[in-house]
Amino acid sequence: MSATILVADRLSHRFGGIQAVNDVSFGLQEGEIVGLIGPNGAGKTTLVNLMTGVHRPQAGRIRFGGVDVTAQRPFEAARRGLARTFQIVQPFPRMSVVENVAAAALFGGARAGVADALGEARAQLDFAGLAGFADRPAASLTLAGRKRLELAKSLAMSPKVLMLDEVNAGLNASEIDGALDLIRRIAARGITILIIEHLMKVVLSLADRVLVLHHGQLIAQGSAAEIVKDERVIEAYLGRKFAQRSKAETSRESAEQSGG
Repeated sequence: MSATILVADRLSHRFGGIQAVNDVSFGLQEGEIVGLIGPNGAGKTTLVNLMTGVHRPQAGRIRFGGVDVTAQRPFEAARRGLARTFQIVQPFPRMSVVENVAAAALFGGARAGVADALGEARAQLDFAGLAGFADRPAASLTLAGRKRLELAKSLAMSPKVLMLDEVNAGLNASEIDGALDLIRRIAARGITILIIEHLMKVVLSLADRVLVLHHGQLIAQGSAAEIVKDERVIEAYLGRKFAQRSKAETSRESAEQSGG
């Protein structure tokens, strides 16, 4: 069994009268891909912000690699190996693509100087399929390119855990397939991934395990197959039509395998 690398222990956080995260506990195992799903406003991004030091939880603790990191700031999280992407992609538009990634390498503390950071940046851009755009302005990239740039920036910080916030939002089917391939190759490096995702086909194809948030509470967790059958999840998020379609597809695949 893999070791637990990141633990959220009864995390809670409010914004005024809104309980964004309410007594949430879970752990991430080394090398797994975990999907984080739930309706808009469920608290998914807030939870990632708590884990990466953007906000400090008002209750609960966070442990990373066995160390209490509840009070960490974002740069400290990055330097420990806890990286994330953002739902709204905002590169430094006047800087080149490679300079954007080099800045992340320096911010994460993984590189000793600018030359070293630039070398790491070019290596990660090559991995992300952006080597040919390295010296172009970041503002010239398409949305799909900017999403890949976000991933390259995160990888340049040498993460142990990578949290992905809606990396497929706004992409077409072909671009999503490319993004899924890239995420699988990142996971093959041994990096633990937590991915916030609305597209259930992405969650079903990627995730070893799924967490479901609703009104700031963790209402279910388990394998993707278990989650799509969970009555609480169906009622809160998936809907009856999705559950019926998923059940029909599973039955059809079983029948085809039996017939083969």
